[in-house]
Amino acid sequence: MRPESLFEASLARGIAWGVMACAAGATACSASSGRGGARPEVSAEAGAEAGAEAGTPGDSGRGIASVVLPGGDGGIGFDDLRFAPTLRQVLAPAGGTGNLDLVDPLSLAVTAIGGFSASAGFMVGSHASGCTSADEASGAILAIDHETQSLRVVDSSTRAITASAPLAGGPDYVRWVASTGEAWVTEPFTGVEVLTVPSGGPPAHAATLAIAGGPEAIAVDASRGRVYTNSFSGQTFAIDVAQRAVAETWSNGCSVSLGLAVDEARGFVLVACQAGSIAVLDAAHAGAMLGVAQLDSAVDIIDYAPALHHVYAPTKGGSLSIVGVPSSGAPVLLGTVPVPPNVQGVTTDGQGAVWVGDPTGGRVLLLADPFAATP
Repeated sequence: MRPESLFEASLARGIAWGVMACAAGATACSASSGRGGARPEVSAEAGAEAGAEAGTPGDSGRGIASVVLPGGDGGIGFDDLRFAPTLRQVLAPAGGTGNLDLVDPLSLAVTAIGGFSASAGFMVGSHASGCTSADEASGAILAIDHETQSLRVVDSSTRAITASAPLAGGPDYVRWVASTGEAWVTEPFTGVEVLTVPSGGPPAHAATLAIAGGPEAIAVDASRGRVYTNSFSGQTFAIDVAQRAVAETWSNGCSVSLGLAVDEARGFVLVACQAGSIAVLDAAHAGAMLGVAQLDSAVDIIDYAPALHHVYAPTKGGSLSIVGVPSSGAPVLLGTVPVPPNVQGVTTDGQGAVWVGDPTGGRVLLLADPFAATP
């Protein structure tokens, strides 16, 4: 498929991928900044396009929009990326730059929110500096600061830090649980810390839930009142939000289990196995294994598009694997899209626009899912 055709298909699905227009006739283009944001560097890079049929790579060029983040020239220790559906922004915690960056999917303008810990150094494979995880809450953005082991509250309107609270351990991920007005923060080998988030003032510690051999990753299932997390050694835990207690423990078949995502409508919990596979568990039937899709390389973080029933899994070998999850729950690898090696972090708007982090390049990459929805 030609880049122009992919661009047109993206527009038809409402995907914020306007920069693809420059890929048709230029090797580089730029986008003007919006709402006072920093001017991003945007380039169209050549790569083999994933074919229309599973496992059949095309031989024509495919554009990738690249947004270098402020201060990211020396590299950024990416970990968590998150699409904020109300703000319509990509939340890009920018590690050692000291910023939480908001990327506008339409203009690619970047708004840098400072005030987090900064670091002069960058080590490939490391994401232990500054802000490394964020999530949208009611009227706010919740973001962790790794060095100070704190949870920061950012006002969604003013884009300024308004409150901060200490955490019980070194933080990994933060997620907003809307039903209880709480922030749930994973702190490996400490537990999952729960903090209440008032409309004004700092968050307050409410509980820390012990997770054997973890916690690693986190996904919120609002429909069932559950939060899911993993142990590193092959277990997935279903935590009852109201009771703040582990309700079920499931085997996920991984030797090392990492990323998590959830299909709330169908009750599927999706687990990334580090060795290179995606397992699908059935939440309604004691976490029964529904199937496993094999990938071409090691995987860490994943994300899921419920409307398309697609899992996005960046692999360390330099590919974005796209896995379809049919109603049976047995996942199928649809194909791959080339990306730089050792990418880290992924998020999607759920309609086919996919963002991945490039730690060495200090940038985020925007791609389009070329595959039709999986029934």
